[in-house]
Amino acid sequence: MSLKKLSLAVALLAAMGSAPSFAQVKVGVVTSSTGPTALIGISQRNTVPLLPAKAGDLDIQYIALDDASDLSQSVTTFKKLITEEKVDALIGPSGSPNAMGVIQFAAESGTPMLAPVGTASVVLPMDDNKKWVFKTTQNTDIIASALVDDMVANGVKTAGFIGMNDAFGEDWLKVFGDLAKAKGIDLVIVERYARNDNSVTGQALKVFAAKPDAVLVAGTGAAAVLPQSTLVKQGYKGRVYQTHGAALPAFLKLGGKEVENTITAASLMLVLDQVDDSHPSKKVAADYIQRYEKMHGEKPATFGANVYDAGLLLEQAIPLAAKSGHKPGTPEFRAALRDALEQTKELVATQGVYNMTPEDHSGFDERGRELITVKDGEWALVK
Repeated sequence: MSLKKLSLAVALLAAMGSAPSFAQVKVGVVTSSTGPTALIGISQRNTVPLLPAKAGDLDIQYIALDDASDLSQSVTTFKKLITEEKVDALIGPSGSPNAMGVIQFAAESGTPMLAPVGTASVVLPMDDNKKWVFKTTQNTDIIASALVDDMVANGVKTAGFIGMNDAFGEDWLKVFGDLAKAKGIDLVIVERYARNDNSVTGQALKVFAAKPDAVLVAGTGAAAVLPQSTLVKQGYKGRVYQTHGAALPAFLKLGGKEVENTITAASLMLVLDQVDDSHPSKKVAADYIQRYEKMHGEKPATFGANVYDAGLLLEQAIPLAAKSGHKPGTPEFRAALRDALEQTKELVATQGVYNMTPEDHSGFDERGRELITVKDGEWALVK
C-alpha cells in the first residue's frame, strides 16, 4: 500500500472512530407461536413486523423468539435476551403461567416487561418484582364485573365454574367468586382442567349435575372451547359465559353451534363495526386490523393487539426515558424506561385507553371492554 493510500485509510478510520454511535433500542419479544398456546401466540408473532420502528430520535430493533408454549423455554429465551442481547425491554410471553415464571428474571435484571397475558397476577399484588411488569390486557376484575352484572340482570342466582388449573384459572376463580358473592350469586360447583386436556367429560358431568343457572368457563384459546362444547352436548341449557381468553376467531370456528349465545366481555376489536365511531380506540384498532390483514391475509386475534399495544406504550415511553440522558443498553436507561411507562396517561390504543400509576400497571377502565355475545356464529355487541 502506498504512503498516500495508507494515510487515507488511517484518516478514514479516525473519522469513523470519532463519528457519533448509532443509537438504537433493543426490544425482545417472546411468543408461543407453536405448541398448545399457538392460537394466541401466532397473531402475536405476526404483529411484530407492525410495531413502531422508531420512537423519537431512536430506532427500535425487535428480536422475536418462540418459546413453543413451554415454561422452561420461556425462561431460556428471556435469559438469552437479557444477558446476550442486552435488550432494553421485553414483550411476552404469550401464556399466563409462562409470564408468571419469568417475572423474577425481568426484575433481577431491571428490564421492563410488557406482558400480553390475561391473569392480573402478573401485576397484582404489586411488589418489588412486579413493579417491572406492565400488562397489556384488561385486568380480570374489569371483565368479570361486566359478566357478573349481566348475570344479575338476567336473574342468575347460582353459578358453576370450570377453569384451567393454572395462574389464569386461579385468578379468575378468586375474582369471579368474590364478585358473585357480593352480588348474591351462589357458586355451587367448581371444576378445574389442564390447558392441554383432550377431555373434560368428568368435570362437565359434575357441573351439569349441580344445575347452576349459569356457568363461567375460564380458559384461553382452543382450551376455552372444550368445556363449553362438552356441557352443551350433555344437554346443559343455562347461560354460558367466557372470559376474554376466548376472544379470537378460532373460538367461533372450533365451537360451532355449541358456542352459540355465549356471553363474554372483551375488547372492541371483536365487534369493531358495531361500536360507535366516538369510541376513542376505534380508529387505532381499525388501522391495526387493516395493516395486519394486508400483511397476513387474515384478520388478527385480539391477542395480537395486546402485543401491538405494547409497542405503542414503548413508542411513547422511550423518548421520555431518553431525556434522562442515559443511553440504551444501560441499566440506567432501562430504569428510566420503567419510570416512563409508569407515567403513561390517556394513551389511546387498540384495546382501550391506558392510564398507568405505581399501583396500576394495567391501566384500563371501562373503555377497554364491551359486552359481547355469539349470534349466528358471529360476535355481536350486546346493546
